[in-house]
Amino acid sequence: MSKIEVGILGATGMVGQHFIKFLDGHPLFKTAWLGASERSAGKPYNKAAKWHLGGVTPEAVAGLTVEEAKPGNAPKLLFSAMDASVATEIEQAFAAAGHIVVSNSKNHRMDEDVPLLVPEINADHLKLIPGQRETRGWKGAIATNPNCSTVVLTMGLAPLRQFGITRVVVTTMQAVSGAGYPGVPSMDILGNVVPHIGGEEEKMQQETQKIMGDFVDGRVLPLAAKVSAHCNRVAVIDGHLVTISVELAAKPTEADIRHAFDTFRAIPQERNLPSAPKFPVQYMPEADRPQPRKDVERERGMAAFIGRLRPCPVFDWKFVALGHNTVRGAAGAAVLNAELMQSEGLLD
Repeated sequence: MSKIEVGILGATGMVGQHFIKFLDGHPLFKTAWLGASERSAGKPYNKAAKWHLGGVTPEAVAGLTVEEAKPGNAPKLLFSAMDASVATEIEQAFAAAGHIVVSNSKNHRMDEDVPLLVPEINADHLKLIPGQRETRGWKGAIATNPNCSTVVLTMGLAPLRQFGITRVVVTTMQAVSGAGYPGVPSMDILGNVVPHIGGEEEKMQQETQKIMGDFVDGRVLPLAAKVSAHCNRVAVIDGHLVTISVELAAKPTEADIRHAFDTFRAIPQERNLPSAPKFPVQYMPEADRPQPRKDVERERGMAAFIGRLRPCPVFDWKFVALGHNTVRGAAGAAVLNAELMQSEGLLD
């Protein structure tokens, strides 16, 4: 079976490079088109972009000519790594022209008719797309993946939905790669913790409620639980570590929660989607795990690692979760979303 040709909007930036790296050798998708700003258009990719990731620019894209991010020659399926300052108009233009835009940008995440997807949690939210097309008059569609810290939180919480989540407090320790390139100045982050990431706390709170909400009568009813987030930038290259305290209506035992973590599977695993980890949530019994340096690259960065489950004297239980912010929190998340959409026939 021939591969589906895909394009990348914002291909020269850091997230765009992560898309290129993650898609290199993908069994379903082939990167065939690269879009970026006018100043990069017309240049071979390896001349338009300085490669910031490990290794060298993948050979399959190095010689591709970068085009301006406008509808025209692009394939039907596009991954968007556009900066938030320009993403709204560009993504909407491509959707109106008939393209499926799977976006990492924040701009459309909270739109009522746009799916905010974590395939293991809310695959049914893809049912928003027909209404999106009808309301907006688009031939194509937009689907989004969450903020990189929200992915870690929701993957940790998803196995616990069966117990009735009522309140959550989360504190993040977020890697510098989440700030893009060049990111946080070294004099600000080395030997330091920065207790502020603009807009991050609000995104975690609101996105979690949408992702874990129920699809009812053509719309998503947000999770009723209250979510409070504290977000911090720390001197780690890759991997967001979050500590989570959760109140649960059913008052499960430790054995109940461990069983929920250990048996958590969903549609991506059932359909054996190429980028889906066999075990999307993996519990680590060691007292000092998970750790970004030791664990974040496991499972190609696509699993969430959980540890330190213990009683919470304020709520019910508390634990630690780790996820790869530029893979499961960005490029890998969007690619898995597209794999889910392909399995649903939405790319035909």
